[in-house]
Amino acid sequence: MAQTLYDIYCGPAPDAASLPWRWNLDPVLLVALGALAFVLLRRRDGRFFAAMGLVVLVVAFVSPLCALASALFSARVLHHVLLVSVAAPFLALALGRRDWRAPQFAFAVHTLLFWLWHSPAAYAFALSSHAAYWLMQLSLLGSAIWLWGVALSPRTPLGNACALLFGTMVQMGMLAALLTFAREPLYDAHLGTTAAFGLTPLEDQQLAGVLMWVPAAGPYLLAVLWRLHAGLAERGLDRRVP
Repeated sequence: MAQTLYDIYCGPAPDAASLPWRWNLDPVLLVALGALAFVLLRRRDGRFFAAMGLVVLVVAFVSPLCALASALFSARVLHHVLLVSVAAPFLALALGRRDWRAPQFAFAVHTLLFWLWHSPAAYAFALSSHAAYWLMQLSLLGSAIWLWGVALSPRTPLGNACALLFGTMVQMGMLAALLTFAREPLYDAHLGTTAAFGLTPLEDQQLAGVLMWVPAAGPYLLAVLWRLHAGLAERGLDRRVP
């Protein structure tokens, strides 16, 4: 399917020469990010995490990465990794000690959405209109914030939190393996857009799989170690109290 049949947010695929100038200055997006910043940065607690999450959102949606994702599926995967593995935990921490519930349901919903939006048919639908694009992005980000909120909450038992984080890392790795070892490109939108960056569509897809497999696992592993450290420190403190 030709890319001209899509209505891709951030516009048509750039080439290497035009990419540095392809910043997304969509006024609706900028107003939405400004409103989000106003709400989150008003809170003293979690202001640092809010600022970091907002920076990641700017990189994902305003910087030339948004346009690059029109050309390369690997850039789209990097974009999604930034949303669900980096922005989401920062935003969850910025929201503070909320009553995050239903860890199993949070895991199931996020996993379903993550696999759904990376299936070729749903991915093509997401590029068919701006509304479909934002449905994909906001559902991925929202479900990831929920999942991270549960996993990082001190109210969630240590074992449940670690299982949630490890399970998410495993399911992403399984999808990454399918992308990495597929024998043919799966995403029609990128069949004619990767050559400008020196990649075949299959190489681009394999790079996407590697990005989803290795760098994306880092935040989950760090979160598991942090929860284990916090849990062990708490148990040690409890033993010292007479």
